[in-house]
Amino acid sequence: MIATDSLADWLGARTDAQLVKLLQLRPDLAVPLPASMSVLAVRAQQRASVLRAADDLDTLEFAIIEALTANEDARTLGTEVDQLTRVTLHAQLKDRVTKTAFNAALTRLLDRALVWPVGDALDLTPSAAEALPWPLGATTALPDALTEPEAATALAKASPPERALLDKLAATGPRGRTRDAAPGTDPQRPVPRLLAARLLHWIDDETVELPVTVGQMLRGEPVTDPHALAPPKPVLTKNAAAEVNAVGAGEVGELLRDATDLIEALGKAPAPALRAGGLGVRELRRLAKQTSIDEQRTGLLLELLAAAKLVEKGLPEPTPDLDSTDDFWAPTPAADAWLDASPATRWVTLAQAWLELDRMPWMIGLRDTADKPIAALSAELRVPHAVRDRQAILGLLAEYPTGTALTPGDIGKLLAWRMPRRRRHFRLDAVTATLSEAAVVGLLGRGALDSAARALLHGSVADAESEMAAALPKPVDHVLVQADLTVIAPGPLVPELQSKIAMVANVESAGAATVYRVTDATVRRALDAGNTAAELHALFATHSRTPVPQSLTYLIDDVARRHGQLRVGMAQSFLRSDDPALLAQVLAAPVAEDLALRAIAPTVAIALAPLSEMLDQLRKAGFAPAGEDSGGTIVDLRPRGARISVRPLARKPYRPTPPNDDQLTQLVTELRAGERAAGARTGQSVRSDGSRTGTAATLALLQLAARVGRPVNIGYVDAQGVASKRVVEPLRVGNGQLEAVDPVSGATRHFTLHRIASVALLD
Repeated sequence: MIATDSLADWLGARTDAQLVKLLQLRPDLAVPLPASMSVLAVRAQQRASVLRAADDLDTLEFAIIEALTANEDARTLGTEVDQLTRVTLHAQLKDRVTKTAFNAALTRLLDRALVWPVGDALDLTPSAAEALPWPLGATTALPDALTEPEAATALAKASPPERALLDKLAATGPRGRTRDAAPGTDPQRPVPRLLAARLLHWIDDETVELPVTVGQMLRGEPVTDPHALAPPKPVLTKNAAAEVNAVGAGEVGELLRDATDLIEALGKAPAPALRAGGLGVRELRRLAKQTSIDEQRTGLLLELLAAAKLVEKGLPEPTPDLDSTDDFWAPTPAADAWLDASPATRWVTLAQAWLELDRMPWMIGLRDTADKPIAALSAELRVPHAVRDRQAILGLLAEYPTGTALTPGDIGKLLAWRMPRRRRHFRLDAVTATLSEAAVVGLLGRGALDSAARALLHGSVADAESEMAAALPKPVDHVLVQADLTVIAPGPLVPELQSKIAMVANVESAGAATVYRVTDATVRRALDAGNTAAELHALFATHSRTPVPQSLTYLIDDVARRHGQLRVGMAQSFLRSDDPALLAQVLAAPVAEDLALRAIAPTVAIALAPLSEMLDQLRKAGFAPAGEDSGGTIVDLRPRGARISVRPLARKPYRPTPPNDDQLTQLVTELRAGERAAGARTGQSVRSDGSRTGTAATLALLQLAARVGRPVNIGYVDAQGVASKRVVEPLRVGNGQLEAVDPVSGATRHFTLHRIASVALLD
């Protein structure tokens, strides 16, 4: 019996629940729906499908595949060996693995239909040998290469030419050709010295090979031992859950504050987009300097804001200072709603965006293949396996109790043992950078997952938001005003107070306690927004837990006394003052010529310059004007942040949704029906050719089957054009429909007559 036939028989004997599990583990087998078990068996042994299924196999499972492959190769070469059974296979590996672990690994291979029993023996799909992540025999033969500590010591002693040779082999391929491998070569040359140090293996007189362990160390990959069939035991660091949550909440506070600053900075000055679509290094540095945020952190925050659709590329509105039609990076209208949301809701938006981000922001600034720095928001940051790798790293941490932290090296080694085909994805730099990003986003505290992150990983957004709301410090409704004109917020302020303090003071330092500073310019800004001196005095008197210093009172009164003595309006604009001497002083100043000011009355002058320019020029000249409306009331003339609409054609990257259990159960039912139809013995049959005669013959045979109660095997083409065969028991035929019963499930189904391609009575 050939392998496909034995696999098809075994699949047919599996229960529906076991077939559903197979389709869950290997969803590509279900598309399109296989017509029979033979088709499913052929599809399950296709090379591409097997390699895809092998991506999630661990080292022990590959050891089983390797042992079965070696046994099959020996039998193919004519060696007299018995085919391996479950008992004999475990006997080969029992010194390095427990029976429980062996049975669990073999069960996982059976569930994926990579291995199946034929009598007492085990059979293996031929393509599985190609999926081995190392040379055949690596997991069964005793290792003779250097251990990791020995290799580290030998690499430390290598000279620069020797290290350059090793790096070249690590980057291009393990084998290299050289005449220095021949006997009699000067022992002081690099290749003989590396051979003597066991950093290279001798293959022949012209070929050397880099050991696997040495290559992994040079590339920064986790060092794996194919001979170790038990997972490595990481060193665990215990932390109190409350401490982990507190540290994570502190990072969230910094995250939200910096994200808000970036949105405001882009609203005031949208950043030009590169022709390739990213953000230039110069613009990234400008934003970092303007917001006092580290460049790497700025790049990560921009990626999060763009993924959450709070920042988008396009032509922002309004664009008074942008004369180009090129695209700019600017906030979207959704940013306004996000800024008004609660801190926990804002965090969930950014955290979900990072978890679902198919990009690696930590690569910003690295060199691409053309030796150019990779720009933020560019296409080069998109990595197909980014989401899967991120989920694997955080999922590993979630397996341990709350408060448990692992080192990046241990995480990489454990994941490399679990998924050796993907071990290069878990290099030390990649794992370290991923954990750093998770800490910035507020998912980690002290290297351990906080409670909100665990809830989010389990898909409970509401619980994650509740956990983060409980961990974040409660907003306070008071400040501490100091004699040096600083205002200390001992925690996050309630939104109303925070907006008022931000209006009258600038942030000097951020952290658990934010320090603001009040200056002439900030007081003038508050007055420009329509506040009065009395309102500012009342603000500090009401909300300060410390006495308001006289220096602040004098500052507010002094600025308010000078503020608004000059009034600016539209002529394009006008300038008026109740003090004729002050207006004369302005007209005598050089700024009057720049603005083309002209007096039309002792207290009124007009200008050709627009209102905003007149205000700016007069303030630069040392005056303190204020804008007013037609009724003489001071108005808020602060510039509004630019916004850009989200493009309706912009689509998220396509990610197929895996079928649910109910859908897979229905697929298995259809598969069983097709299997019965394929194996049924038929008698009289009719095939419809689309003609009236063919249709009449099909209808007559179905009516006969309904009268005599005989089952039929019909060929049916559904609305999607998928052809299948199934055995049914006709009940009645009419109105263009066949009503029939599924003999296994007992369910009544309807079939459109013109879609029935063939009918055959069953013997």
